[in-house]
Amino acid sequence: MQRRTFLKATGITLGALSLLNADSLAHFLADPAYKIKMLTKDIGIFTEKGGTILFMLNKKGIVVVDSQFEDTARHLIDEIKKKNSRPFDLLVNTHHHGDHTSGNIAFKELVPHVVAHANSKINQQNSAVKNKSEDKQLYPDVTFTDTWTKQYKRETLRLHYFGAAHTNGDSLVQFEKDNIIHMGDLVFNRRHPFIDKDAGADIANWMKLLEKTTTTFNAGTTYVCGHARTGFEVVLTSADLLAFRDYLGNVLKFTEGEIKAGKTKEEILKSTAIPGSPEWQGDGIERPLTAAYTELTSK
Repeated sequence: MQRRTFLKATGITLGALSLLNADSLAHFLADPAYKIKMLTKDIGIFTEKGGTILFMLNKKGIVVVDSQFEDTARHLIDEIKKKNSRPFDLLVNTHHHGDHTSGNIAFKELVPHVVAHANSKINQQNSAVKNKSEDKQLYPDVTFTDTWTKQYKRETLRLHYFGAAHTNGDSLVQFEKDNIIHMGDLVFNRRHPFIDKDAGADIANWMKLLEKTTTTFNAGTTYVCGHARTGFEVVLTSADLLAFRDYLGNVLKFTEGEIKAGKTKEEILKSTAIPGSPEWQGDGIERPLTAAYTELTSK
């Protein structure tokens, strides 16, 4: 692969490449399946499979947000070790789903603490018991209910909880100085979302949460989401958050109209598009429709 093509494909900037030593650069040029993109000189995102990972290389210690799966987490760990000799200081989970927490176990001997919302820890424990995977878990040992803060030299890490949405335990992970927020699965960019009603998801409140996010933080904030449809980015602006809010509203509006028209759940799930939100395409439309039907008929 030509160097110019590689840089374009991976999104790694020249500034990011300057952080790599010769061995690291040679490894990247081998064209791995995973991608690393630096958003600043210290903060980057890692994508392979599962939810997007965000990491911060800090003199006080390395912070990682979400962990995907054990094998992919180890890929990230290996690459970070080549970039930064500092120890890992903290692992944050945006929520409990396995594609964001199954890689926690790879950090077992590396990080002194794992932090998440209190409900996220409960959900992770319940899921592990249900799936008989308790031996493969590294649970959060630090939890919070509203906000949680830790200082890293010039950077301040803040975790926020704005209520039930995708689950009842989703955190917004803010890097205050660099004005970057990892939303986890609170945003699916142009991709139909999984809405975990069994874990307390609330579509109506999810819409309010997205509005609150855009008014709480400034217009220049960079957002990172957990998932995006092929061809779309996981790095977003506030306009993308509001577009997803509108999509959720259209899901509820469409489902409610179909219910009032006498459609059965099975008939509703045969729908192939959400009126008013044509950009959300691909597989999985039955997921939000099922959740919306449940939410609307359980009131």
